[in-house]
Amino acid sequence: MKKKMTGFLALVAASGLALTACSSDGAGDGGESGGEAKDTITLGYIDGWTDGQSMTYLVANQLEKLDYDVEIQPLTDNGPMYAGLANGDIDIWASAWPEVTQASYWEEFGDDLESHSVWYDNAVLTIAVPSYSSIDSMEDLAGNADMFGNEIIGIEPGAGLTEVTETSMMPAYGLDDWTLATSSTAAMLTVLGDAIDNQEEVVVTLWRPFWAYSSYDLKDLEDPKGAMGDPEGLHIISPAGFGEEHPEIAELLEGIQLSDDAYGALESLITSDEYVDDSEGAVEAWLADHSDAFSTIVTE
Repeated sequence: MKKKMTGFLALVAASGLALTACSSDGAGDGGESGGEAKDTITLGYIDGWTDGQSMTYLVANQLEKLDYDVEIQPLTDNGPMYAGLANGDIDIWASAWPEVTQASYWEEFGDDLESHSVWYDNAVLTIAVPSYSSIDSMEDLAGNADMFGNEIIGIEPGAGLTEVTETSMMPAYGLDDWTLATSSTAAMLTVLGDAIDNQEEVVVTLWRPFWAYSSYDLKDLEDPKGAMGDPEGLHIISPAGFGEEHPEIAELLEGIQLSDDAYGALESLITSDEYVDDSEGAVEAWLADHSDAFSTIVTE
């Protein structure tokens, strides 16, 4: 059942978004079980979103230890990811936010998808400032527009976080004359880091869990109106019927739930200088210290 990427590649080309195969950092050797070759499993993640990168390489590691051949496809945005899952060109997305952040995508594609696990159950969208900032609440932003140049630094335009910030948070707190500057997660982090280095004011869109909170001294602005939405679960999802077709994989995925400490350690390794170009090595190092991190873990 080695899936063809032809239809999905056409979709991505038509939308002007890039699909880049990642063979050197995530391809498995493949294998056989009972004399029969197992399927090739394609995992997708959004390039630059480290929760997805961390979980994708963890799942890839586990599948390879079950003798599956794994292909990893970094994508650029949510639309191609959900479309690729719905039409079967992507088999697994290991860190979807379908309850709140990506609710509009789930509404559009959810009938053709299934969830196998909520691996983290308290994810939240945030608006954050450096800890030295004089403001503490989103209600303080409108009255301090000059402090921030009427600008919030955001991430990718198609991110659910971007949609919630634009359509819910900014109207709720009277930020009609503000701009949400979108580009990429990496660009946002660069602006954030430069501002902190220079002790300047900056306000950014963030989320938890995310490694930036352990790397920068930040505080989340209070959200008394609940405009950023309720906490939500992070899901491992696939095309509908995938679990029935692959019960061994479904059993593995259903057992994956991570604590804050376990996930934080994984993401810290994935983004560390030592493993920045070696996600597979980061996962192996994490497994050495977290061999009981979830119930279905495969260690050999």
